[in-house]
Amino acid sequence: MSTEPTTAPKPTIVLVHGAFADSSSWNGVIEPLRAQGYSVVAAANPLRGLDSDAAYVAAVVDGIEGPCVLVGHSYGGSVITVAAAAQDTVTALVYIAAFIPAEGESALELTDRFPGSTLGPTTRPGEYPLPDGSSGTELTIRQEEFHGQFAADVSAAAAALMAVTQRPVALDALRQPATAASWRIVPAYALLTTEDRNIPIETQRFMAERAAAHSVEVPASHAVSVSAPGAVVDLIVLAAQK
Repeated sequence: MSTEPTTAPKPTIVLVHGAFADSSSWNGVIEPLRAQGYSVVAAANPLRGLDSDAAYVAAVVDGIEGPCVLVGHSYGGSVITVAAAAQDTVTALVYIAAFIPAEGESALELTDRFPGSTLGPTTRPGEYPLPDGSSGTELTIRQEEFHGQFAADVSAAAAALMAVTQRPVALDALRQPATAASWRIVPAYALLTTEDRNIPIETQRFMAERAAAHSVEVPASHAVSVSAPGAVVDLIVLAAQK
């Protein structure tokens, strides 16, 4: 009989981007995680509605064998908070400049909890068709304002590409309240961005403290996964090793 100690499998890291971004926003995070032996999935967040987006991410988790760590950026934090509620394979939640809602709270409500966000005036609304023949409103950040608003510490060239490739978010997704708060039962970790112009730092601190999250503050913009990927990787690995 072998007496060698067994090693628990490393969790799969599931990365969930937020509004005005896409999965490429995790590019600087993915390779360092893979280099440390983690399997990584960067989910394509639909950005259409909190319930449906969370159901999609939950389905992604269902298709992964073994434990998972869910990582959400921005609105992606709301998504993982709801998605993990019925997923017993999720071992940690990692919030990267993200919303950490309680039951009944929306992203828009939390944005306005404390002053400091300048996002609203930089967005441009547009209409998109719905299956019932009606239309909904989606938001993008004006390309000429994207650098200063979303990614002030990213190079101008990189921010220009991010502005062009940004994914629009349905306004209803930002308005929809969370139906669950999985951070009440799953350990939470939070990277807080002190130079954030989307989610005020006081809002981030409030949410992280309420969730009893292990928190780290960095002097970064909302696009911290692009401008400071090392700090993001360090927190994810910490969460994955617990």
